[in-house]
Amino acid sequence: MVRAGEGGRLFEDFGAGYIAIGWSKLGDLNSIGGRDQLAQAYAQAFSEQKPSKQALAVGTLYKFRDVMQRGDVVVTYDPSSRQYLVGKISGDYVYSPETVGDYPNIRPTKWLGKISRDYLRQSTKNSLGSVMTMFAVKSATIREMLDLVEGKQTQGNPDIEPLDEQEVTSKDDIVNQSRELIKDRLNALDPEEMEHLVAAVFRAMGYRARVSPKGPDRGVDVIASPDGLGLQEPRIKAEVKHRSGSMGSQSIRSFIGALRPGDRGVYVSTGGFSREARYEAERANIPISLVDIDELASLVVDFYGDFDLDGKALIPLVGIYWPADL
Repeated sequence: MVRAGEGGRLFEDFGAGYIAIGWSKLGDLNSIGGRDQLAQAYAQAFSEQKPSKQALAVGTLYKFRDVMQRGDVVVTYDPSSRQYLVGKISGDYVYSPETVGDYPNIRPTKWLGKISRDYLRQSTKNSLGSVMTMFAVKSATIREMLDLVEGKQTQGNPDIEPLDEQEVTSKDDIVNQSRELIKDRLNALDPEEMEHLVAAVFRAMGYRARVSPKGPDRGVDVIASPDGLGLQEPRIKAEVKHRSGSMGSQSIRSFIGALRPGDRGVYVSTGGFSREARYEAERANIPISLVDIDELASLVVDFYGDFDLDGKALIPLVGIYWPADL
């Protein structure tokens, strides 16, 4: 597994035929010798980091440059669309600062296909929860993902493999895994329930919110304002699209066209947004916020303590305590 930047922001760049990692301050890794020399160069470039963090980063860089081989299976993930790309490394390490965003260390990759997280077994989902930049995926998980790419139904239960002795579950891993499980529950809601969940989020944020009546042309799906009537600003109008597939620029333009001065727009798409859609929102004259399923899960977690009973009934959650010194 190679993460496509924070929150999968480079997922589309990876999709052009690459996996990549950062640490641009080191320059071309080919100009640095073996692992010991790599560790020395890293310690000099990132002297402010703790030794444990330095060792983890050096291990990642060394594996990416020297250990990974052509033909190795690789996976990357887009949290906003909940899609995994599965492929195989097709080339050696290359230093190319202009190819994949601000990640200059790349490996050419031939992608075999995409898999929706919804089609993975729960045990497989759990095994993919680490937040590390790069980590080994268990062979049973790889077999299941390759079968899905090839259109095969997996048979039986995946092999239960022992944890590596050096595999450590961190707080960040637990938080990331819980966030993905919450997104699984959000994705299981039907479109009408999703509209009511968005209204519950607005109410938890201190607004009075209501879901628009059903009809052939009901405009926006959720309306929120301080007074509940839309007479006091901010007057927030939300469109909620709960479906697979990202929303394009035309949908955003149509939504913007229905807004009036004094409105604030929120467009929720559990299938994510295209780059062109995000550009349309950024250049709009009326403030627009685009909320994908990753951001929606964050809002649910942040404001869940203030959810009303109707909101909590839609997505029941419990809190977990973690030792402060770990």
